[in-house]
Formats: sequence, C-alpha cells, structure tokens
Amino acid sequence: MEDLVAPVCETLFAERGIPVHKVSRRVQARLSGNRHMEIDLLVVNTDAVVLVEVKSRLTEGDVREHLTRLAEFRDLFPEYADKRIMGAVSGIVIEGNVERFAMNAGLFVMIQSGEFMQFANEPTFQPHVW
Repeated sequence: MEDLVAPVCETLFAERGIPVHKVSRRVQARLSGNRHMEIDLLVVNTDAVVLVEVKSRLTEGDVREHLTRLAEFRDLFPEYADKRIMGAVSGIVIEGNVERFAMNAGLFVMIQSGEFMQFANEPTFQPHVW
C-alpha cells in the first residue's frame, strides 16, 4: 500500500500548501522501557512533518491508534520537535463513518478514486497541529 500512496504525497500535500522535501517509508524509533513507534510514511519539509498511516482497510481503531501515535511522536522523534506535526490516514476501503471521524479529529484522509489517490477533505480543511 505504501508504494501506492508514497508517490502522490508530494503532489497532494503541495496542493494544500505543504511543500514536501522528503518522503520516508517505514520509519521506526525505539526508546528504553520498550517504547517504540513505526510510521508508514513520514512526509517532511523545513517546518512540518506529516505522519501518514496507510491501510488497505481503514477502521476507526486504526484512526485512534494513529491519533495516539501523533500525540507521542515528539517523545520518540525529538529531532522533529521544532516542526509542526500533522497526520493523515489512507485506505482503499474505509469502513462506515471512519472518513468523517478522521477528518473531525483533524486528519487528512487520502482515498483512492479510480486509478488515483486524492484527499477526501474539502479544499478549505485545516488540519490539527500537534
């Protein structure tokens, strides 16, 4: 799934005023006390970082886990402490009201439309910044 989403991140986020300098896949961090985190896609520029959770089937549980990940991100990745932290979720199949739940939580929602990925969010959407 990351292979489908990663290439479009630069274009989609740039269209929303978030230029992309680097997209990294499966970024991991470990701290003492068995604390760890894996991020499917990490989208970075000079002042912002977007954590993208990628699923073939996106559930409300996946969104809740990602919100927890966003809240803990600075602790496990102190090198990004000076950046705005935002989140996005992506799914080929999105269950029930999960799309609305994610948007209400301040996340970008990336969906497949035909052969392309696009944001489900309105163009005026303002993401939550952690």
